[in-house]
Amino acid sequence: MLNKKLLYKGMLLLSTAGLLAACGTEDNTDSEDTSGDTTEETTEEVTTEEGTSEETAEDAPEKPESLLIWVNDEEAQLNAYDEITANFTEEYGIDVEITPYNMLEQTEGMSLDAPSGQGPDLFFQPHDRMGDIYLQGLAAELNLTEDQLSRLGEYNEEAVNAFSYEGAQYGIPAVVETYGLFINTDLVSEAPETMEDLTETAAELTEGEQYGFMMNAADLYFTYPFITADGGYIFAQNEDGSYDTSDIGLNTPEAVSAVERIQGWYEDGLMPQGTDLEVANSLFQDGQLGMIINGPWAIPDYKESLGDSLVAAELPTQDGEPLNSFSGNKGWLVNYYTENEYWATELALFMTNAESSETYYEVAGELPAHTAVEIEDELMAPIFAQTQNAHPMPNIPEMSQVWEPINDALTFIQQGDDVQEVLDEAVSTIESEISLMGQ
Repeated sequence: MLNKKLLYKGMLLLSTAGLLAACGTEDNTDSEDTSGDTTEETTEEVTTEEGTSEETAEDAPEKPESLLIWVNDEEAQLNAYDEITANFTEEYGIDVEITPYNMLEQTEGMSLDAPSGQGPDLFFQPHDRMGDIYLQGLAAELNLTEDQLSRLGEYNEEAVNAFSYEGAQYGIPAVVETYGLFINTDLVSEAPETMEDLTETAAELTEGEQYGFMMNAADLYFTYPFITADGGYIFAQNEDGSYDTSDIGLNTPEAVSAVERIQGWYEDGLMPQGTDLEVANSLFQDGQLGMIINGPWAIPDYKESLGDSLVAAELPTQDGEPLNSFSGNKGWLVNYYTENEYWATELALFMTNAESSETYYEVAGELPAHTAVEIEDELMAPIFAQTQNAHPMPNIPEMSQVWEPINDALTFIQQGDDVQEVLDEAVSTIESEISLMGQ
């Protein structure tokens, strides 16, 4: 793993100006020297969820005067981290400098600034970019202490795993995002507990221009819970959590059975062909649809249209097991070139601990990866509960080759095409595209 990263860095530095290469090499050497020689010979008080305890900090590097972080440039998020980092400074005596920086543009900035020592100590990224971040060598593999590992154990396990790559941990999750079931109680008196309940209720309500249940069934993101409920999968996973891209499970008998059930929704008239999220949203907000699958981003519009008739619920169960939604996670990564890896990691853990996560949720409105936070909002609480049964989207570059072929296949399936044949063709396309990535 280290050899791959060093090879990439060598190529990166050779492609830049000579001065940039020299600065990058010098910074990396200084980082190694600093972390090995300078320590604090003090004992500091550490506050944990269980109470206050004394922890020896003999092995902790000397505190830097300040740390620099890149925060996604949305006002609510900046406001939240202003408050959270002020608390960190008060507790640890380390100033935190915040630079607003669009999350989706940060990796480009990191590739330019980090090797010369101009990058931040921490940057903020969605987990599905981990593969590219790893290949570019932008994030440090975290060498977590026993205490840090213990604290990380309080986070959503799947969210933590989303920031691991090739069996190593590279990030601290901050935010978990998934979807759930929204219900118009004027049409549906209570949330369906099982898939059978959902299907029966949908059939009873569907008449004329009124429908019982809709979702964007031509999008793998939303159909993932149903495909995996019978045993389908995207990529097989090894024991260490890494993905085996040679083993694609989207055309197995289990996946075919699940997609045939989805096709049945169209054949039975529960959803018209061409149904997408825009169509479903319009019907739901107009009071003509009883249930819809969507994410928390839709709550403001739904609430405005339905008022107190709107409720949210976790996805129903199938065969006694909860449906596993897809999740997108966002979190903090430590700059590979920083001289402050230990304290950057401490800051990441502080910004995502239970207290900070509650502040972040209250100010920024995003659901936390820390499981100890209590969400009291009646519409957000079920979505937060669903995050406990959510699977992160695969964080490898090969996942980019999956979306279009499968989404095309799901569209053809709406039109009545043979499920096995369509999925076989989609998987063949995915395999071909992945094979070209290595050339």
